[in-house]
Amino acid sequence: MDKRNIYLIGPMGTGKTAVGRQLARHLRMNFVDSDAQIEAVAGIDIPYIFEREGEAGFREREKAMIAQLAEQGPVVVATGGGAVLAPENRQRLSDTGTVVYLQTSVAQQLQRVRGGRGRPLLKGVDLARRLEELREIREPLYRQIADLTVITDNLRVTKVVERIAQELRRILSPT
Repeated sequence: MDKRNIYLIGPMGTGKTAVGRQLARHLRMNFVDSDAQIEAVAGIDIPYIFEREGEAGFREREKAMIAQLAEQGPVVVATGGGAVLAPENRQRLSDTGTVVYLQTSVAQQLQRVRGGRGRPLLKGVDLARRLEELREIREPLYRQIADLTVITDNLRVTKVVERIAQELRRILSPT
């Protein structure tokens, strides 16, 4: 399969969308946020999808969207934090692109998600505890498919983009 896409994975609050937008500009590629695209196609926001269809319904929509985006390339895609939960998604991301894991601490996530507005998995829960629970489940999956990992704690978006671009040149350039 053609590995022309770049997928940004990682937990909420790592900056996947901001980094993805700037990385796409830097690489002269198109950018798509998979969650925003799901909302655009559905005509409703993700919290409403969770409310009406539950997490399982949302994950089905997410799986379909990732399959669609994988065929669009070349594109930089910011995935939702839970996209790696489905084995089909992990396989598709690995097969069709370079997977960049944006890693951050729970402390940094807490600063960035600010009360979980618009984040159904954080609604009405102890944020720190919930973020830790999600990390325990998802961290091994992020690591499993990551071609490269960039820690985003206390870094500006431009610095993260520079690091990713440098690593992409290293791993994608023929030697």
